[in-house]
Amino acid sequence: MEVFEITVMSQGVLDAFTRLMPQLSSSAAIPTWDELDDLIRSRASILLAVADPDQPDKIVGSLTLAVFRLPTGVRSWIEDVVVDESMRGHGIGEALVRAAVVRAKAEGAKTVDLTSRPSREAANRLYQRCGFEKRETNIYRFNI
Repeated sequence: MEVFEITVMSQGVLDAFTRLMPQLSSSAAIPTWDELDDLIRSRASILLAVADPDQPDKIVGSLTLAVFRLPTGVRSWIEDVVVDESMRGHGIGEALVRAAVVRAKAEGAKTVDLTSRPSREAANRLYQRCGFEKRETNIYRFNI
């Protein structure tokens, strides 16, 4: 299985996110062509994906790696990890997360952070298996 970076917007990318986003979040809107294109072209976002080995044009998993500079150094954050329900249990999520860590290091990041709801037990096991450690912290959100 090969993890690759999506660097060009296409109908296949739009089709993948139309299918995958409802599996990630029931409340999130499906991104438009322009929103995905903006994400792909952004210097702060790296969109990683895995294709179905039997259908190389069909993306079956993805994650977004945000990489950004702060006064204390380069940091990174993993967001929106999703694997198609029909392909779960085949190591796709782990391959994506491990590739994101390698890429973050190559980008000069000092840390890679992510959050996961406690109810997402399989995801939490995955992150721990990949070497992530639970932090004692308060996360605050301001809804706009």
